[in-house]
Amino acid sequence: MKKRRIWTAVTLIYVLFVFSNSMKPSEISSADSGWVLQVVQESFVTVGISAGWLTEHIIRKTGHFSEYTLLGILLYGCIKSYCFPRERRYFIRFAAGFLVPFMDETIQLMVEGRSGQISDVWLDCGGVAFGMLLAALLVRYGRRLKKV
Repeated sequence: MKKRRIWTAVTLIYVLFVFSNSMKPSEISSADSGWVLQVVQESFVTVGISAGWLTEHIIRKTGHFSEYTLLGILLYGCIKSYCFPRERRYFIRFAAGFLVPFMDETIQLMVEGRSGQISDVWLDCGGVAFGMLLAALLVRYGRRLKKV
């Protein structure tokens, strides 16, 4: 029961964090992405990798995918903690994995200078699916490693 509450709280807090990013006006969001771009470019240069190809667009799309990969991992653990029948777990994960990105992009339609994009919904859903797959593999192969 305690585990379930922790998974649920962490997942809900993370969804609120995702939504809070969507509520930022374009100039703040762009400044955040620009800062990340600068840090990543400097890191690449430090280790001798050319970073001229790296753009704010790539950083933003990678951010979308990464943000939603973590959400997929959290959704997997959260829904697993409720011990629903298998079909119900799949349905809830699928529904949440679509509804959160859909709502996220819808929020952006109401924020100055931002736009909700269907391509980002698809990218975000891909991140959720990847996160869930990653979590499932970690659970499966983690059990096997414990047996060894």
